[in-house]
Amino acid sequence: MTSAGDAIYPLCMTEPEPIWESLPKNPALPEDEVHVWRVDLEQTTGHVDSPVQLLCDEERARAGRFRSREHGAHYAVARGTLRQLLGRYLGALPEELVFSYGAHGKPDLAGDYEGSGLRFNLSHSHQLALFAVAWRREVGIDVEYPRPRVDVERLARRFFAPVEVATLLSLPGDRRREGFYNCWTRKEAYLKARGEGITGSLDSFAVSLVPGEPAELLRCDLDPGEVERWQLRALEAREGYAAAVCAEGADWQLRCREWRGGGGGGGGRGGGAAAGMRTGGGFGRSSGPKKPAGPTPTRGKTR
Repeated sequence: MTSAGDAIYPLCMTEPEPIWESLPKNPALPEDEVHVWRVDLEQTTGHVDSPVQLLCDEERARAGRFRSREHGAHYAVARGTLRQLLGRYLGALPEELVFSYGAHGKPDLAGDYEGSGLRFNLSHSHQLALFAVAWRREVGIDVEYPRPRVDVERLARRFFAPVEVATLLSLPGDRRREGFYNCWTRKEAYLKARGEGITGSLDSFAVSLVPGEPAELLRCDLDPGEVERWQLRALEAREGYAAAVCAEGADWQLRCREWRGGGGGGGGRGGGAAAGMRTGGGFGRSSGPKKPAGPTPTRGKTR
């Protein structure tokens, strides 16, 4: 029998609700797994000093520019946690990590770890942050905190593919908001995995959105072979949120973990417990491109 601490989920036609494991002492990241970490930003902001100490000058300055102290603290926690997570996987000191950014704001490792092959992405909304991490496969993740005043039908007609609009409008009225956010998070996770963010044409590809059905990329006009190249998974991140992760290939399994803080260090470059986390062998930039008017104006949400 598989225990909760060992639970992994292969891609399949029915998606089981993920079990969010507690932080293992020394978790490994095989190349056929994608790890998704969940961080409660409200619980973690009480220890905000530790993440802030890990940030570079640019990140600290950006945290200080938020109009709301709470939103600045959330940003600092998310960036500091990203550094801690990556430091553990790499066996590196979190504060020494250096990032570069793609044309549309997708981050990557630079400096000493530029060619490490570790891929990652982050999204946070309201009080929750999600991180996706994998070896040598691009990943994208999105989480949304649905807002009741959003006119989801109007936005769907403006941005979604015709088949998505038709599917959304075929749902009972009380399920359309859920269907809309299913669609939005899957679209954004896919575009972030491609390194584009919400800058391309949202109606140039279609995803599944019916509540209870598996997340899928149904068609894509962007490039040949895209449907076969990527796999989507819906995430039951927390009650009241919608989320999805996208990663290259069909040969990966999803493992979900709960981050509850965990010290600053990664054990030093190439040493300590973190060095054993690798086996085998969006966060999207907050200052990146703006998204079209839709669910994303949620205050405090950054990429």
